[in-house]
Amino acid sequence: MSTAVQQTGHEGPTFASRNPLAYLPGLLLLVAVGVAGKYAQVGWNALAKREHWTVPDIEYVLWAIVIGLVIANTVGVHRVFRPGVQTYEFWLKLGIVALGARFVLGDVIKLGGISLVQIVLDMVIAGSIIILAARLFGLSGKLGSLLAIGTSICGVSAIIASKGAIRARNSEVSYAIAAILALGAVALFTLPPLGHAIGLTDHEFGLWAGLAVDNTAETTATGFLFSDEAGKVAVLVKSVRNALIGFVVLGFALYWAARGEADQIAPGVRAKATFVWEKFPKFVLGFLVVSTLATAHLINKGQIANLGNVSKWAFLLTFAGVGLNTNFRELARAGWRPLVVAVIGLVVVAVVSLGLVLVTSRVLGWGVGAR
Repeated sequence: MSTAVQQTGHEGPTFASRNPLAYLPGLLLLVAVGVAGKYAQVGWNALAKREHWTVPDIEYVLWAIVIGLVIANTVGVHRVFRPGVQTYEFWLKLGIVALGARFVLGDVIKLGGISLVQIVLDMVIAGSIIILAARLFGLSGKLGSLLAIGTSICGVSAIIASKGAIRARNSEVSYAIAAILALGAVALFTLPPLGHAIGLTDHEFGLWAGLAVDNTAETTATGFLFSDEAGKVAVLVKSVRNALIGFVVLGFALYWAARGEADQIAPGVRAKATFVWEKFPKFVLGFLVVSTLATAHLINKGQIANLGNVSKWAFLLTFAGVGLNTNFRELARAGWRPLVVAVIGLVVVAVVSLGLVLVTSRVLGWGVGAR
């Protein structure tokens, strides 16, 4: 999650474009904030035990995010730190790939298939309502499309992927990004308490977080705030959502091209397949490859444990980056109308996806046995 100003390069830094030393200060800051979050959890629990307090165990995930938020919204993140801090998306993708070792491929296929049905239903219902709300609030058609894409699929990454395909203006992209980022912050702090209040299981909450939260970083953090198992499920479900980016962007591109307001895509299956492949998030394939290797026992237990540690450290840097990249002053500059539409989108997606999770898990019994 980054500010609307910084998000023009949300796909992550191009490492070859800078002196490697330029990333060092920001990387050290990510490590410092992440480790501080870990020690804050340990210190908080030790203090509570010593003083005989009955308090919740606040996970390091939340501590790291909050520490980053405090820094970003008080003293700010100096420009010397920004190149390294922006690498948090790289660590996110590395963590997801490494996490593949903790999934049996059969569970990936089973849960992924269930998620695909839920995602398509959620996307159609929520996307239609968001586009309608955008029209009611007088937003441009393309801004409405960007909000629908970002809310129903993959947050900022999907918006960036759609920008050129539907020839959206920079101002529309900035508004949509700011609104989506604001929603990510809201979901991060509201969904875990709601999940506990509703009485969701780890599996159910992981499904809900994976379906309802927009950006991959916030989805991951939201899931792990609930539990380790919920975090794993949330990452897998979100990876399935990410895999649909190309198809959704293609659909919107064809719609706007038919109206003469976007570049024409060459006809034919091959041209469309090439378009989808260009938008496809390649780290999802890395996740599947690692899962396949683990399932085939080509990775031993020691190596799986090492990959698990890599995943944990990568996510630690990711969570620190989420906080450091969230500037509430920048988000507020987007104006109220896109934010209102985005809030409507968050509520709709959260309610629809929760309904889908409860129906499929408690009524139909889908995925209950998935690990």
